[in-house]
Amino acid sequence: MLHEKSCGAIVYRKFHGNTEILLIKHINSGHWSFPKGHVEGSETEIETARREIMEETSIDVIIDPTFRETVSYSPKKDTIKVVVYFLAKAKNVDFIPQEDEISEIRWVDIAYASSILSYENDRNIVTKARAAIKDHTS
Repeated sequence: MLHEKSCGAIVYRKFHGNTEILLIKHINSGHWSFPKGHVEGSETEIETARREIMEETSIDVIIDPTFRETVSYSPKKDTIKVVVYFLAKAKNVDFIPQEDEISEIRWVDIAYASSILSYENDRNIVTKARAAIKDHTS
């Protein structure tokens, strides 16, 4: 059994009093999800998440290490993939999609994100992230 590990984050910003999160659409699958990617070398999970968000979107973030959610699934036969998601506040809001991987990027009101996301696992994480963001800002 092959094991893969990726790290990413639910990137958010405050916009006109609302919370928006960053969603990306992958070129190869057409699925909507969050920025993430494979751990490289001796990177920590947080270093991987920050690098991947920057590579895929050109957005720099402040990662909250106290929010850590994992998702496991089998992307192909004999492979188990674990994805670790953090919560991350955007330092800048203007994005540039990584040409070879990302077809579209959107800031979406967190209340509507579940209607766009492709996977149930991701919708569950948004629910948890929404509660955590509320805790940070109240």
